[in-house]
Amino acid sequence: MSRGDPTGRPYDHTTHKEHMLMTQRICIVHDLGLVDYDRAWELQKALAARRADGAIPDLLLLLQHPHVFTLGRRGQDADILLSPEELVRLGVTVHHVDRGGLATYHGPGQLVGYPIVDLRAWGGGPVRYVRTLEDALIKAAIQLGVPTERREGLTGVWAGKRKLAAIGVRVSRGVTTHGFALNVSTDLSFFKHIVPCGMPEAEATSLERELDAPVDMARVRDEVERVFGQVFGFAMGRDEILTTALGERKPRFASL
Repeated sequence: MSRGDPTGRPYDHTTHKEHMLMTQRICIVHDLGLVDYDRAWELQKALAARRADGAIPDLLLLLQHPHVFTLGRRGQDADILLSPEELVRLGVTVHHVDRGGLATYHGPGQLVGYPIVDLRAWGGGPVRYVRTLEDALIKAAIQLGVPTERREGLTGVWAGKRKLAAIGVRVSRGVTTHGFALNVSTDLSFFKHIVPCGMPEAEATSLERELDAPVDMARVRDEVERVFGQVFGFAMGRDEILTTALGERKPRFASL
């Protein structure tokens, strides 16, 4: 027979952290490393379908891509300022995708995040979701030493007049795909070969440029993961193996 407190109620031996894990929604984080764009896009579609069916929890895929230009639903080939021969010489592929927005660049040194989140369960619509992504990246950048903000009428995260992070999403059956790209140690010269987000005058920047010092990608990844959980209200679980998201292994929870 278990003991109780003086009122006769049994003691609750659940720790605060355990209680938080039981009451918060869970989001599983996967660090995928360097992944070809097509492979990542096929993975997103497969996982989003399973999330819409309720077969898996919310996910956050963190990764980097080889050099690639992507054109969103409103993007045009004219937004890419290189010839096919020049693209081949630079090792850049081009993909037309179904996210919102226009042209952007992904490449090594850039932290890309693809949240697979059921907005119906989260409790917000697409606009609130995008603003919350901005909040997460702003908070993470500030923690890393770079003051950032929104700009009126524009999507993304800005360090003054320079764009530090781009956001472009798709929502289908209430579940998100695509996401954000945060420049950490990115080769910014690639942005000169596109009309980024339809803004010829837009200048890209990176954490390393703003800090004028090397930046550890692992530290950035951990901070983004932490703040993402904080602003979205998730208990963040982490595992090295993607099959964790399919319920085949118990995740290890990050510190709350």
